[in-house]
Amino acid sequence: MFKWKKLGKLFDPTKIENKNWMKEYAQAASVLIFDDYIRVYFSCRSAPDEKGKYVSYMAYIDLNKNNLFDIINIADKPILELGELGTFDEFGTNPASVIKVGNEIRIYYCGWSRCESVPFNSAIGVAFSHDNGNTFVKLGKGPIISYSPDEPFLLGSPKIRYFNGIWSLWYAAGSKWIDNNGSPEPVYKIKLATSPDGIHWTKHGKNLIDIKLEENECQASPDVFFYNNKYHMIFSYRYSIGYRSKDFSYRIGYASSDDLLNWVRDDSKAGITISDEGWDSEMISYAHVFEFNNNRYMIYQGNGFGKYGIGLAILENSVHSS
Repeated sequence: MFKWKKLGKLFDPTKIENKNWMKEYAQAASVLIFDDYIRVYFSCRSAPDEKGKYVSYMAYIDLNKNNLFDIINIADKPILELGELGTFDEFGTNPASVIKVGNEIRIYYCGWSRCESVPFNSAIGVAFSHDNGNTFVKLGKGPIISYSPDEPFLLGSPKIRYFNGIWSLWYAAGSKWIDNNGSPEPVYKIKLATSPDGIHWTKHGKNLIDIKLEENECQASPDVFFYNNKYHMIFSYRYSIGYRSKDFSYRIGYASSDDLLNWVRDDSKAGITISDEGWDSEMISYAHVFEFNNNRYMIYQGNGFGKYGIGLAILENSVHSS
């Protein structure tokens, strides 16, 4: 069983001034460790328009290695341009996952577009950085993983890993939309795709995580790491309806695997839940686990789907594992 100790809120985008594109939300953090700092990539939003509609962007903050709560740099502008008219990422890039490959940094991201009968649709794209992760250029105008006959709806929450010479991308795939008093709500489950090069992907099709709450339980943000000779997944799950309230909102779940495809769920081992009060007292979700100085840390978003920021926790029983 894991036991995470919460260290506090790491970053609050609502406190940032003079960045009109970063007014609210710090969502779906993903970490890269550089020689002089730790960079945390995340998705943020400008203020909503007159119709209450948002546009989302990707950004980063840099943390002092000697004090992770000391933010020494914030991105001057979005690190990736939104898509052109009609493209899959015209209205936003959220969330994302980063990985370093030699001198190149790749970011796998969910791009989304607005729809008429449902609020949005989404697919997964990739972009590349050759300036140390400051800016990124897309592979092309379209996604690398998109809808298919067996996954006909939105795809998102990409989490990239490179294990044993194989690229693995865990993601959430929509199975249907359900009506909630005239407001459609998506239902999605966690899937896996693998690739020899990180560009051309083979979907494995199956739902990886058993359901716990209800038939339409939603699962997302499957972050996988290797620890003590086993693969571990920290993921987010919620009820399909009423999830904007405390009792039905996101929590962090846990599963383990020996082969990356077959998983055993046991949320009692997640070792973290909502706080009794404060910024993460209603929901916690979209966690990312990283290793630094022989400790494992978790970054996660709190109430309001990360509207007021992200927090940091440390694994109390953490020891270095190769």
